[in-house]
Amino acid sequence: MPASSADPALLMSRRDLAFQLYEWLDAEALTRRPRHAEHSRQTFDAVLELSEQLAARYFAPHNRASDLREPRFDGRTVETIPEVREALAAFAKSELLAATMDEELGGMRLPHLVSTACFSWFQAANIATSAYPFLTLGNARLLIAHGSPRQVDAYVRPMLAGRFLGTMCLSEPQAGSSLADVATRAEPQPDGTYRLFGNKMWISGGDHELSENIVHLVLARVPGGPPGVKGLSLFVVPKRLVADDGTLGERNDVVLAGLNHKMGYRGTTNAALNFGEGAHRPGGAPGAVGELVGEAHRGLAYMFHMMNEARIGVGAGAAALGCTGYLKSLAYARTRPQGRPVAAKDPAAPQVPIVEHADVRRMLLAQKAYAEGAMGLVLYCARLVDECRTAPEEAERERAGLLLDVLTPVAKSWPSQWCLEANSLALQVHGGYGYTREYDVEQHYRDNRLNPIHEGTHGIQALDLLDRRAVAGDGAGLRALGDALGATAARATARGGEAAELAGRLTASWDRVVAVTAGLWRTGEADRALANATAYLEAVGHVVLAWIWLGQYLAADGSDAFHQGKRQAARYFFRHELPRTGPQLDLLASADTTVPDTDPAWL
Repeated sequence: MPASSADPALLMSRRDLAFQLYEWLDAEALTRRPRHAEHSRQTFDAVLELSEQLAARYFAPHNRASDLREPRFDGRTVETIPEVREALAAFAKSELLAATMDEELGGMRLPHLVSTACFSWFQAANIATSAYPFLTLGNARLLIAHGSPRQVDAYVRPMLAGRFLGTMCLSEPQAGSSLADVATRAEPQPDGTYRLFGNKMWISGGDHELSENIVHLVLARVPGGPPGVKGLSLFVVPKRLVADDGTLGERNDVVLAGLNHKMGYRGTTNAALNFGEGAHRPGGAPGAVGELVGEAHRGLAYMFHMMNEARIGVGAGAAALGCTGYLKSLAYARTRPQGRPVAAKDPAAPQVPIVEHADVRRMLLAQKAYAEGAMGLVLYCARLVDECRTAPEEAERERAGLLLDVLTPVAKSWPSQWCLEANSLALQVHGGYGYTREYDVEQHYRDNRLNPIHEGTHGIQALDLLDRRAVAGDGAGLRALGDALGATAARATARGGEAAELAGRLTASWDRVVAVTAGLWRTGEADRALANATAYLEAVGHVVLAWIWLGQYLAADGSDAFHQGKRQAARYFFRHELPRTGPQLDLLASADTTVPDTDPAWL
């Protein structure tokens, strides 16, 4: 029988998180900065332990139930299993939603690095239920950065208290990811509000009865604005109107058209929403009442505040699913007896645990390299968020910002691609049992399959990296990444031995990336440069993860099994994974046009 999915040891590795936070990323150093001066390793560990306990008690136990009994719409309201509301109430009571915020918003100024590690427990335990606070926190941070004081009081404070939940409403049925084609319109009203009319699609958390209110952030067009994305504005549109004193008023003209039924993430409602169809008439008139966020026609710039955070958060969720799948398949492999060593000749000899078989160890080592490497990447990005905010020198903050910007599409896409592969390997380790619903790994695979799609597909991230982030500022982000990578390689070279050998491989791979990037843009022809952008993203991603693993290799200088396992995972990545980039970079250097030369009629 499968082990309990609520066992904390099968959700995340407490030891690995401690290694990444303290031995590699030096989270304690943040306590020497004024913003985090009231914290210590003891307070960090206390919040991490609280997260572990809450995730195991309230989130993990209903992960399977929320998958089997997905939300239902009866034509009037959305029904979810009661355990979801109980978990969200426990999360709200913990005050973790506001953990990174200032005291005036109920926060404790926890570093983003530690907060990201804390939230990984919830993502590993139940990615679907954790999506509600995940979206709410991104919504709140956007409004803190760009909203008015009234919007902070009316919407952010209740969200951080867990009374309201938030969404982001970008996509539409006819637009998909092409936000230039968003058609929802916002008509200005004499009282300074707007009335919105249109349809939104694929809205996670778009409707439910899990909170007092739902705060939608909606992209729409004000009449007379420019076409394309430059004409988009951002609006706060609550499900129920909120008075200046915070009391809930009329039902707004936002209605659920239907729920989408998904392959995974089933416990998260995913909605088609109609704005302004007249089903409700706030103030006696049709139209969903909305408040403009910031200035008109700057909606996409504001929304990117939430989207960039969401992209890294998607990568974190993918990494957490990779980690829990790895831990569960490792536990299974250590306890499942089957077969005998290939050299054994006696059929009467006792069977051995499958972890003794080389191919099973290959699959486990690959999972370890993917999952712990991906978690390292997203935690490194979280550390950069802290650097952007608290580094003492402006140059340091600027460097961290450049590095975070260029790493964002990698942090979203690499974990989403390779931790999905980790989940596939976890299923394979379980054999036929892995293909059944009695074991968690098949659900982890289905849940993780969404991550290469939402918040910008794999292909969109590739274009974003090669067409914008890698070349912006005459390649400033790429140079910042090269400097960071070079600093790690220099430390490894100084150590000598195997570390220096790995550094040489990393440096050679990075030099090829730089040369190929320059070659792709030499003619200035975007169609040719971007023809194989996905191969570019994947090659850069693997080089970045080799850098992450070299950093962990250098930090893992103990002789115990844990540190030896870290170094072995690094060796695996350099020997089995980094060589994948050679053919990809060869393809890019050749300026191959097989794909764009393919006539759609030939397909």
